[in-house]
Amino acid sequence: MPILVNLDVMLARRKMTLSALAETVGITLANLSILKSGKAKAVRFSTLAAICQALECQPADLLEHRPDPTDLKPGSEPD
Repeated sequence: MPILVNLDVMLARRKMTLSALAETVGITLANLSILKSGKAKAVRFSTLAAICQALECQPADLLEHRPDPTDLKPGSEPD
C-alpha cells in the first residue's frame, strides 16, 4: 500500500505507549493497533486530529505517501 503509517515513530519520539495514546484519545487499543500496523483501510479526520493533538504533531508526521515502483508509468521517476 502506498500510504505508510508512522505512528510507531511518533510514539517513540514522544515516549508514549500505544495504550496511553488509546486512553488519551479515547479509541480502543485494537483500533490503534490496526492503524499502527498499516492494516487500516481508512481513518476518520476526527481520529487523526485527536491523535495529532495528543502527540503534538501534524498529519504529515503520521502519514507518508510512498508510491509502489511497479505502479509508475513508463518514463516517470519515483519521488
